[in-house]
Amino acid sequence: MKALITGATSGIGLDMARYLATMKCELILVARNKEKLELIQEQLPTKVTIIVADLSNEQKVKELYVVAKKENIDILINNAGLGDFGYFTDTDLNKDLELINTNIKAVHILTKSIVKDMEKRNTDTYILNVASAAAFQPGPLMSTYYATKSYVYQLTEALYFEEKKKKTKVHVSVLCPGPVETNFNNVAGVTFSVKPLKSTYVAKYAIDKMFKNKMLIIPGTTVKLAKFFGRFVSDKFLLKQTYKIQKKKASK
Repeated sequence: MKALITGATSGIGLDMARYLATMKCELILVARNKEKLELIQEQLPTKVTIIVADLSNEQKVKELYVVAKKENIDILINNAGLGDFGYFTDTDLNKDLELINTNIKAVHILTKSIVKDMEKRNTDTYILNVASAAAFQPGPLMSTYYATKSYVYQLTEALYFEEKKKKTKVHVSVLCPGPVETNFNNVAGVTFSVKPLKSTYVAKYAIDKMFKNKMLIIPGTTVKLAKFFGRFVSDKFLLKQTYKIQKKKASK
């Protein structure tokens, strides 16, 4: 099999690449950092193609699809994502737009383009979009990030249902982890208020569930419980609780 993974130089994306490499899966790894990609290419025990691309740039995303189309991708993992922290009125608009372009536009373009190719091939193929537990509610102090992950979550579940209705062999999943030990918190400027899960665990859990055709993948029990009990409280209560959690994330 052949997998394309975005955001593949650290965290969940890198650990997914490592895990798929143990299955002898060929990899196409995408990220901004050429040096890191080259190092990973040397280390992994499988065929690895690297592509340096800034996925906040729509043209680069479309160019990436041209490459993917020729490669007949069996697995698409949209993992690349950005975050930011602060009151909506304080965060930089350009950074907001970069975040939206990476977290939404790139995911939308790659998913929409590649799923059409997968349908035509009529063989078992997989799409795994990485969202977040943030997708389940609005997030004061990280409002743009939470909103983008909600988009990914709802889009992916709708696509899952459509593919089932059409009886295709395209298997669609969305990963919604809580805090994970990755470089994300450094980029977003936050620290976690609860103990994060190991990235290696989340990556393996997600890939295993993907191959079992699981639609919604939530590693760990904390987020599962929070999602369940969230049904029984008001939106205002959720907003207050999310704000308190976000406030604790502020970097010292």
